[in-house]
Amino acid sequence: MTKKDTALVLGAAGQIGTDLVLRLRELLGGNQVVATDVRDQGGIISDGGPFHTIDVMDGQAINDIINKYKVTHVYHLAALLSATAEKNPMFAWKLNMEGLFHLLDIAKENNSLKIFWPSSIAVFGPTTPRDKTPQHTIMEPTTVYGVSKQAGERWCEYYFNKYNVDVRSIRYPGLISYKSAPGGGTTDYAVDIYHKALETGKYECFLSKNTVLPMMYMPDALDATVNLMNAKSDDVKIRSSYNVSGMSFDPEQIALEIKKHIPEFEITYKPDFRQAIADSWPRSIDDTMAHDHWGWKAKFDLSSMSNDMLMHLKEIKSIA
Repeated sequence: MTKKDTALVLGAAGQIGTDLVLRLRELLGGNQVVATDVRDQGGIISDGGPFHTIDVMDGQAINDIINKYKVTHVYHLAALLSATAEKNPMFAWKLNMEGLFHLLDIAKENNSLKIFWPSSIAVFGPTTPRDKTPQHTIMEPTTVYGVSKQAGERWCEYYFNKYNVDVRSIRYPGLISYKSAPGGGTTDYAVDIYHKALETGKYECFLSKNTVLPMMYMPDALDATVNLMNAKSDDVKIRSSYNVSGMSFDPEQIALEIKKHIPEFEITYKPDFRQAIADSWPRSIDDTMAHDHWGWKAKFDLSSMSNDMLMHLKEIKSIA
């Protein structure tokens, strides 16, 4: 990306979108990043640059914004996440797929457009190898979110092969950020636990204590996203979605890390329906191909992430 590029972020008010808009505005300038969401929630996203209220199921509205701002890069982040999608599966399927199709069809007619569409570890299922899950493996997802992401991967690959649409994707693990609230995902405990540790010194976890899941700190996720979009086209050899990995841990491990900073912190466990979802996902991810193809490497581990999370959350809560 250069200062001449203009980025459009669909779903800008979500967990990834909030952080990504801020990162892109640092790189490109505020006026070169157009943020959109289904509703205007105010704050830094709508105040720091162009903002429009858009429903991603309205393909004409998306096309109009692309043409108005001469958009070169689109980051399509609007979706219902795993736990929320299970409460309304048919709407989740419609939202998650129609928005993608609108964008792919627009890009089919506009070959200068570069698209980022996120996939997820939710594409995997109980028959997938759970440790060091390989890039190419069995994928039998058990959630509507996972099914929509698996289907999306196939369609992205199809549009690249058939129409030369420059679409790029990452299978995000659980994402952790201090800038945005949990968005309805099964890995959200790893965000909420830091907030509750500072606010009450206690946290009741909806997963069991030994549920190991792959996670990534948001700065690493943003680096992976931007680096993939900046990679030369020939280096992007996978057009379905890349495995990327940060760290893996269970709730007990993150609680012990928090106790180093807040010794009185207590965690209890009350697993709910999200436990079955977590049990169908990998424990760790093999991201060798992302490393080999376009140089991916995570910077944060559990300790350094916890230090950074608690430091920034303390600053935010002291201001509030």
